[in-house]
Amino acid sequence: MSDCNSFAPQITCDSKVLILGSMPGVRSLELQQYYAHPQNRFWKVMGLICECSDLHELDYSQKLEVLLNHNFALWDVIGYCKREGSLDSAIYDEVPNKINELLNQYQNIKTICLNGNKSYAAFKKYFPDLLEHYQCYKMPSTSPANARYSLDVLYDSWKIIIS
Repeated sequence: MSDCNSFAPQITCDSKVLILGSMPGVRSLELQQYYAHPQNRFWKVMGLICECSDLHELDYSQKLEVLLNHNFALWDVIGYCKREGSLDSAIYDEVPNKINELLNQYQNIKTICLNGNKSYAAFKKYFPDLLEHYQCYKMPSTSPANARYSLDVLYDSWKIIIS
């Protein structure tokens, strides 16, 4: 089993929507980039939301710049875990990130978007009080493991964060 550590949050003082994954997958951990697996649809969905259709083709720093300029922030619910492979179902010995501290520091965040079932389950387990104090959305996962959702269906679900 591998020890996995999440990345630092990508956030600015202007961020209004915090998007939380569970824990980066193997490819993302190797490259030290959120949603680095080429079949993960996160960057395509966010490209539609940010009206930047080529977002998924930009280099990583440009992707983050577009997200941050649109007042989105990225982080993970889980700060540390053990896992073999990339599947959320393989996560164990998880330790949450310090999301309360982040939200205290960045008080413009009003909405929390949870990318997938594991992100939502961990958030609900470790931060149930935040479900009551923030507009929280459980979103269908953009992971390639969630292949039953087309890009159009993902976008239709995710676009609620811009309304």
